[in-house]
Amino acid sequence: MLNAYVPIALFLLVAAGVGVALMVLGRLLGPQRPSGEKLSPYECGFAAFEDAHIQFDVRYYLIAIMFIAFDLEIAFVFPWAVIFRDLGFIGLVEMGIFLGLLLLGFVYVWKKGALEWE
Repeated sequence: MLNAYVPIALFLLVAAGVGVALMVLGRLLGPQRPSGEKLSPYECGFAAFEDAHIQFDVRYYLIAIMFIAFDLEIAFVFPWAVIFRDLGFIGLVEMGIFLGLLLLGFVYVWKKGALEWE
C-alpha cells in the first residue's frame, strides 16, 4: 500500500534537493560584494521609515478591503455562473443581492474619497 506513495516522496525529495542545490550554488559561485547601500532596507523607492508604528491613511485600508471584497466576488461569481441554469430565478436574485452589497461597499469607498490620490 505504501508503494503508491513512493513516486510522490521521490518527487518531493528531488524538488527539495534541486531547491537547496540552487541556493548553495548561488551562494558559492555568486559575487559577494556587500556594501552599505546594498545592505540597507529598501521600501518602494524611498528610504525605510524611522519608526514602524506610524499611522497610515485610512484610504490604504479601504483599498485593501476593496481588494478583498472583489477577490471574494470573483470567487463566488465563477461557480455561480457555472451552475446558473440549475439555480433558476432564486439564484439570480441571491446573486443580485450579493453584487448589490458589493456595489454598496464600492460606493461607500468612493464617497470617502479613497479612490482619489493626491
